[in-house]
Amino acid sequence: MIRAAEQVVMACVEAINKEDFQTARRYVSDDMSFVGVLGSRQGASAYFNDMERLRLKYEVQKVFVDGQDVCLLYDLNISDKIVFGCGWYQVEEGKIRSLRVVFDPRPIIEGANKSRTSS
Repeated sequence: MIRAAEQVVMACVEAINKEDFQTARRYVSDDMSFVGVLGSRQGASAYFNDMERLRLKYEVQKVFVDGQDVCLLYDLNISDKIVFGCGWYQVEEGKIRSLRVVFDPRPIIEGANKSRTSS
């Protein structure tokens, strides 16, 4: 059964928030593509390697759906820094096939630079 695109995306995000990456992986196609402000990844394995390392958390503020396209507006907690972001998910055959993410990375980059200079 092919699940509705919104259900697939929200189930994946919920599993990522719980750090249940094995469950989250079930909602993503093997050849998923990811494009974000800090780079891109090809393949679900590369994407989830990053997710496991970052252990970020989503607080979804708004969901927009247009067929198999799902757009989330969210507050993203990355290393105790909260940034507002947007993710555009494209779902094919019941799995996330691509994800494009935009957010202002300065709070994360500035925090990393401060950590290096204070050490």
